[in-house]
Amino acid sequence: MMPSFQSILLAGAAAMLPLGASAHAAPEEAPVAEAVAAPADDQASSEDDSKAAAEEAKAKMQKEMDEAIALVEKMFDTSSLPPIDPARLTLAERTTAALIPTGSIEKMVDNLYGKMFKTIMGEFGGQSDLMLSIQTGVESDQIAKLDEATKGKVADMFDPHRKEREDQITKVIKPLISEVLGDMEPPMRSGLAKAYARKFTGAQLTDINGFLATPTGTLYANEWMALQADPEVMLAVIKAVPPLITKFIDRAPELEKDFKDLPKERQLSDFDDKELAKLAKLMKVNVKVLKEQRDMWKTDSVEATEAVAVGAADDYAVDAAADAATAAADAAAYATDTVADPAYDRSNWSAADLKRVEDLEAAYENASLAAQQAAEEAAANASNRSKLPNK
Repeated sequence: MMPSFQSILLAGAAAMLPLGASAHAAPEEAPVAEAVAAPADDQASSEDDSKAAAEEAKAKMQKEMDEAIALVEKMFDTSSLPPIDPARLTLAERTTAALIPTGSIEKMVDNLYGKMFKTIMGEFGGQSDLMLSIQTGVESDQIAKLDEATKGKVADMFDPHRKEREDQITKVIKPLISEVLGDMEPPMRSGLAKAYARKFTGAQLTDINGFLATPTGTLYANEWMALQADPEVMLAVIKAVPPLITKFIDRAPELEKDFKDLPKERQLSDFDDKELAKLAKLMKVNVKVLKEQRDMWKTDSVEATEAVAVGAADDYAVDAAADAATAAADAAAYATDTVADPAYDRSNWSAADLKRVEDLEAAYENASLAAQQAAEEAAANASNRSKLPNK
């Protein structure tokens, strides 16, 4: 459960940062005497636009969240699980009520609020080496040589009210986060109760509840969640990350070799007619469509593209071949769309117009053929280079 809690904390911190950044970046308010009031209609229109933009952003975010939830529901599908014994669920609900008492998530947040949030506010506030470097143009290495008191004095010159501003941000945001975290507790208790009811028998749940009812058990229930955000736990987890990354870097050649040993996935051009028929039946499409698609890609230009994917072919030539193929497909589609129009019937064209079109078509076909031949030569060159040492 700890990664989820850490995500909550990081998300909350991230939500606070724009407010802090905007507060520091906002220009000073104009003196009252110089302020020019906008017309009432303009103000109303601006407010309406802001509300509409907010509603649109909210709807977009809700859609994205719904899609994410649907994906999670698909990943953790519970529809096939057997029903839970009501008696066991009742016992499990007593367990989770003790393990997640009201305010327990907020207590966990408070356990590192002062440390994490204050540190982040300091880094993105006016006193960090990074922000002072941005504001003054002085290299951060030089700023790092200053003591904290001096950095504070420099930061105060840019924002004399930065401390009050940071305190106000904390004052405004913290209650909101507490409210949100409080809203999460009931569904967490419900989901955890179902998990406990499936994992433990009625007798085991009775034993657990008996322990949680003791003074030691009560203390554990009140502290176990907050302890997951204990500084020693967080520090240990963070320190474990670099060795994990190092292992992946050290084993990269071995992993690359393992992946290279895997057979390449098949392309449509690899399918024979029998396989195409089976594929068409599965997809409920006309086999002719698949055959046309297969034959279109069953050319040497595909081999050139694969050679480029390995890192060897001439990019320009392959792109030219691909563009030519795309243009040909577009031309075919265009011809299909316009064939019903009598104006496109060549028998109705003048001799001069017909000659001009045919000359251009011949030039296009020659250019397309030249591009394809260039791609084939590039693929052959790439194949030859791949056999050389260190290539």
